[in-house]
Amino acid sequence: MNKQISSQKIVVIFPAKNEENTIEHVITTAKKSRYNPEVIVVDAYSSDATVEKAKKAGAKVVQQDDRLFPAKGIAMKKGLNEAISINADIIVFLDADIKNLTPEWIDKLVDGCTNCDMARGYYQRHTRDAAVTKLIAKPMMHIFFPELSNIEQPLGGEVCARTEVWKNLLEKNPPDGWGIDIWFLIEAAMSGYQIKEIFLGNKEHTSFEDYREDVSKLAKMAEQVEFAIIKEATRHGRINLHKDVKI
Repeated sequence: MNKQISSQKIVVIFPAKNEENTIEHVITTAKKSRYNPEVIVVDAYSSDATVEKAKKAGAKVVQQDDRLFPAKGIAMKKGLNEAISINADIIVFLDADIKNLTPEWIDKLVDGCTNCDMARGYYQRHTRDAAVTKLIAKPMMHIFFPELSNIEQPLGGEVCARTEVWKNLLEKNPPDGWGIDIWFLIEAAMSGYQIKEIFLGNKEHTSFEDYREDVSKLAKMAEQVEFAIIKEATRHGRINLHKDVKI
């Protein structure tokens, strides 16, 4: 355990909707981290047993503030405010559908925050996975935010930062939907925070099975990510960089 943060309060947040097949696994696994984190599940009005299983596994369960879906941004903001209210020092986000999560993921992300402002996970994935990352996020980041084009997983859900970083980002009005992950990355960088990617190995998650044969199911996510990047490019005076693109 890193002595610099061993006495600090670590909170792990899982945004979740209908994740009854994995929620107990990810919660019990997170609790085995050597940092002994508290766990919060932000439920998006699940219609299955997600809430019951999360409570049984020992997580604090809160519901996002409205029934809008997709609303990952709303869920993340709700989770951050809950973690801040219980005086978290370091806050970690993890996806709730990870089949092969290990306690070392949390350990590595928290360790990463000892010498940077934000630690983000990256990993090996199935070659047909991460279509929005490959076809939307990374090409657009290369155009508008080339200093971030080396980020392997700009849409990764495994992110850790100190609470003061999250507080500062919350004040900048994050989006409500799928654009939240790329927004946090861009705004953290534009705020001058140091960002590090941590290799977490292979990632297996159940949501991939929902779209592996039909990526058109990711259309709404792609749309929201695309417009989040465009709005950020406009906000930070980068939008005219599109003129340099050769077509």
